[in-house]
Amino acid sequence: MSAATARTDRAEATRQRILSAAERLFAERGVFAVSNRQISEAAGQGNNAAVGYHFGTKSDLLLAIVRKHSGPVEQRRAELLEAVQADSVRSWLGCLVRPSTDYHASLRDSTLARFSTQLMTDPALRPLVVEESLAQPSLQRTMDGLNACLPDLPLPAKVARNDMTRHLMVHMCAEQERAIAEGTARLSWQQTADQLVDALTGLWLAPTS
Repeated sequence: MSAATARTDRAEATRQRILSAAERLFAERGVFAVSNRQISEAAGQGNNAAVGYHFGTKSDLLLAIVRKHSGPVEQRRAELLEAVQADSVRSWLGCLVRPSTDYHASLRDSTLARFSTQLMTDPALRPLVVEESLAQPSLQRTMDGLNACLPDLPLPAKVARNDMTRHLMVHMCAEQERAIAEGTARLSWQQTADQLVDALTGLWLAPTS
């Protein structure tokens, strides 16, 4: 191994330690309560400027964490889309929900869902996640398929139900992750996905008042 390759490998290992430490601290304490110095210390870095050196601004760091996980979710959704047979609200909701829950199930001692909740509930941070998600071709295809199956709903109902869908997915995954961490989980990730798909199917097909 050349010296340049060794330096590159060390730098990448440092980046991954910083990403993991930042994700955990943000999930546990909140994004704005955590300093770069705390992240550097948690990542085992003696240099307090390590976070800025490797990632730049806090927004850059947050986006790097999001992108670390978006690839596997995108790949899983693409796999599910290839297997879609029934053109129904339930089948498209499965393609929306299960890529995330399947990915969460593959992780160990994860704080990803609780980190995501921090981003999605803050108006200043949510665009980071939304813009990254909307850039994924598989998600666009999923939403197109879902919209084509939905009943003719008034625009206010569609907007409200879209918000409800996002909140249910984000917060139920965070609750499941927290319960697993505390040893109180009553459902598996598979069962969580099943319950979410059932609930969201009912939500989208419910009559308007």
